[in-house]
Amino acid sequence: MDRIVAVNSNCYHKYSIDDAIEGISGAGFRYIELTATKGWTEHVFPNMSFEYLCAVKSRLEVFGLEPIALSGHTNLMDPDRACDFINNIKLAAFFGCAYIVSSVGEAHIEDKTTAADEISAQRIREFVPYLDEYGLTLALETHGEHSTGRRMIGIVKMVNSGRVLINYDTANVIFFANADMESDLDECITSIGFMHIKDKAGAPSEWNFPALGRGYVDFPMIFRKLEAAGNVCPASIEIEFGPGGSRDLEEVNDAVRASYEYLSDIGAIV
Repeated sequence: MDRIVAVNSNCYHKYSIDDAIEGISGAGFRYIELTATKGWTEHVFPNMSFEYLCAVKSRLEVFGLEPIALSGHTNLMDPDRACDFINNIKLAAFFGCAYIVSSVGEAHIEDKTTAADEISAQRIREFVPYLDEYGLTLALETHGEHSTGRRMIGIVKMVNSGRVLINYDTANVIFFANADMESDLDECITSIGFMHIKDKAGAPSEWNFPALGRGYVDFPMIFRKLEAAGNVCPASIEIEFGPGGSRDLEEVNDAVRASYEYLSDIGAIV
């Protein structure tokens, strides 16, 4: 089954967008997820000059990389950040992305999960007109208290828009919830619109996210389930290393290349 496989430029967290473009293209990939996360990885960002953003766009074309998504994480529950996320939607459209990725953020209603999810859905629904206008799909990441597909699908169903689906992060479901991924996928697979394929090593709560194939996430099982469901959602590789991040740029490039080789070996990249 044909599937777009990209690399999240956040793999190059401590390095430049030029480093990310060269490394991702050099490993053999043809798609990229650009990162615009305020205060963390600002490889592209709405407050950057038009001249600079055009230069990034041209560089992507030179290296044969197509931006499929923008990682525009914002606390969607914070009304003061709504303009930030709308600007990220516009930025994603500028680069020709089809998806914008964000975690939900917290609704801060203690011990009232259902009520919190209803408020989350209501606030997310306010972004749907902008998604419609710019032709984007919002992929809500399994993260934090919303780290399972089981929890996230309730919000997606309440939003009730084809523009809002799940971004299933294959390591977050372990790191935050230590959930059984196989059964969790079964509950939400038809609502997964995007995936962060991230490996996990070490104890469940240990920050340890190596190159694909170097941890214990069962990627063949994941791809089998997606194919059985007829789900051809794009997948984006995310490598976050250990608590201190990568040692140097060479380590990142090696991890990206190793991930390409692993996905080729299991038939996920043809």
